[in-house]
Amino acid sequence: MIKRHPTLLFLMASALAGPVLAADAFPSKPIRIVIGFPAGGGADNVARLYGDALSKELGQPVIVDNKPGAGTTIAADTVAKAPADGYTLYIATASLMGGDKVLYKTIRYEPTDFAPITRLTASPLLLAASKGAGIGSVAELLAKARQHPGELNYSSSGNGVITHLAGLQFARLADVRITHVPYKGGAPSAQAVAAGDAQFTFATPASVQPMIDTGKVIGLAVTSAKRSPVLPNYPTLAEAGIKGYDISGWYGLFAPAQTPPAIIEKLFAASARALARPDLRAKLASRGEEVSPSVSPAEFKAFAQREGKTVAELTLSSGARID
Repeated sequence: MIKRHPTLLFLMASALAGPVLAADAFPSKPIRIVIGFPAGGGADNVARLYGDALSKELGQPVIVDNKPGAGTTIAADTVAKAPADGYTLYIATASLMGGDKVLYKTIRYEPTDFAPITRLTASPLLLAASKGAGIGSVAELLAKARQHPGELNYSSSGNGVITHLAGLQFARLADVRITHVPYKGGAPSAQAVAAGDAQFTFATPASVQPMIDTGKVIGLAVTSAKRSPVLPNYPTLAEAGIKGYDISGWYGLFAPAQTPPAIIEKLFAASARALARPDLRAKLASRGEEVSPSVSPAEFKAFAQREGKTVAELTLSSGARID
């Protein structure tokens, strides 16, 4: 029989208990949520409203860290390299799970470098046009695009993200040639349309609705297959004659891979409680975002992988490349 020294037994027990104790103590300091967009856009709105609610659930400050640039890949790379301890999180879209790898050949992360936690919100995009562009409907936009192939510019919140892909799908299904102009976020993209630098945009509701409310931009349609409960006054693009058009955006919460499962579960449970808050749901709905939490981290992982595959295929078929 092998005898073990009491000190060795204590160290072995401590090593086994370490992850459990760490999870039990989590969180013991502020949490950082990284996003790949600047302030003022859809992602920033969701991050700040959700972060405030999550802070109340966890009893620790939640800080939003805006890291725009390179189609959100700078932010994603930051999170992929962060310690897997639950204190650095990432709010991302489907591009993280597939489109980034197609568009950017030199990125140093993979979809497997992230641990999916939960979907936060889902919403269609809004197709909106500059007031000075002489476009008051989808039919007028199509007519102009066909009369002036390649001359109409549409803005997006960055290369490879959903607002870019929405334009690619529009061009493909409507059989028109339009020119993509990427910006570093939804707010500057919407401002470009308001200023007339771009004729139209596919935008998150939070980014473009303030411009619509002030009359600088004209809302034309939503990109979902059915009318949106949070944007009920807008027709769908399918209703406007572009059959089969159906693109909706979503924001989800991710952590670095290898984050302990107990911490993932704690973040999932706290997020579920935060997203159930009536005040948060009302604030998000007023910005065109419908709360859409996942059933479990496993369900969100499967969903994100499917969405990532769809985005990757659309990006690949478009022929778009950045490097």
